Amino acid sequence: MNITLQQDCIENSSFRLSRSRKIYDAVHGFIRFNPIEQMLIDSSPFQRLHHIHQLGIAFIVYPGATHTRFEHSLGTMELATQIFERITSKEFSLPDAPYWLQIIRCAALCHDLGHLPFSHDAEKTLLGKAGHEEWTRKAIESEELKPIWSELSSSFSKSDVTIDVLKMAIGQKKLVEMGVNIHFSPLETVLSQIVTGDFFGADRIDYLLRDAQCTGVSYGLFDYHQLIEMLCPLLFEGQLQLGIEENGVESCEALLLARHFMHQRVYQYSSVKAYKFHVSRFMGRFFQTNDAFSSLENYLQWSDCEILTSLRKASRDPMALGHVDAAGLMKREKRFKAVSIKEGIGEGDLKEIQCNLKIPDDAIYFEPFCSKEKSAGLCFPVQTRSGAVVSAKECSKISVPENHVQWVYLTPEFEKPFREVMERWG
Repeated sequence: MNITLQQDCIENSSFRLSRSRKIYDAVHGFIRFNPIEQMLIDSSPFQRLHHIHQLGIAFIVYPGATHTRFEHSLGTMELATQIFERITSKEFSLPDAPYWLQIIRCAALCHDLGHLPFSHDAEKTLLGKAGHEEWTRKAIESEELKPIWSELSSSFSKSDVTIDVLKMAIGQKKLVEMGVNIHFSPLETVLSQIVTGDFFGADRIDYLLRDAQCTGVSYGLFDYHQLIEMLCPLLFEGQLQLGIEENGVESCEALLLARHFMHQRVYQYSSVKAYKFHVSRFMGRFFQTNDAFSSLENYLQWSDCEILTSLRKASRDPMALGHVDAAGLMKREKRFKAVSIKEGIGEGDLKEIQCNLKIPDDAIYFEPFCSKEKSAGLCFPVQTRSGAVVSAKECSKISVPENHVQWVYLTPEFEKPFREVMERWG
């Protein structure tokens, strides 16, 4: 890969649509977009993201966490653009660069279209293994967005626009999990990591920065400018992968730690987990009584607004479906408490504790048990100063435990005795 793609090739391409529109973002400043991107932003599937909280119900715990999937998607597009333009300014052969940049920008806007109300809070309960990405796929393939892809197709004389947007928005790994058989070339595999990559993806970088700023928790801040500056495609173990130059390793370590501490302090914080528990149970029962999942049109009719209205109504009616969880969300004193389980305690142990403390079945809930996960470190190729390409594990000794904790949820009157048993355990 030694053909240099000059930046002015991207900027001056006759195919490039002028980014004459702009919107101001609290994290990235002005974000500019072109007429095709404006068509996508103005579409009803994207406008719905105005009403989907990025951190779900966490705004009850962190009042500043009212940011939405709308602004996050714009931020992801901005960062994906920076990453694309950085890696293509280096020695990297990329045919049809203006086309792929446009595809990646649209994919970044589309990557969260399929989210449920309150984002991830009820995803495991309602969507199962396929997750929101299955509904994102349906949105991208929908009749409403078809005119946008047709416009893009005519602008670039390409026929596979919809498939290419799917590839970049969802990524190879998730599409395989969903049973969608789409071929990725080695080049497309690298390009898809720009948006969806587990480590360098623009999605992950933006949500960490944005969530940290909006919650006021500074743990999520890291030197992402240095990280992007050092990114480069590398041939490693026979595969083309997105990696980093050696001078960027420290910024990657900072990202790893930022992610870990944001899970500890925000995403897996006990109060947040308790509210998520109530939202998940309420939505699980609420959606049993309607046909939200019968079609994409019905699915996209639902946002946080409708669920909040239903929650408030159910909290006032003891006979309403989901009243206990609605009351727990609307009245602090009725909220279940989330208690993390000490390592070594199994489901049988928890049932014994429940029996000894005489906790009724409707006053306690055990999270399904999962196998213990391993610690995580840096797992990508690094180009050393000598020019050799090695595993990041050879350049960094930092690793953190996977952010998975087992939880028990129980009514407030049983929290203290349960915690006392936990402290004495073992």
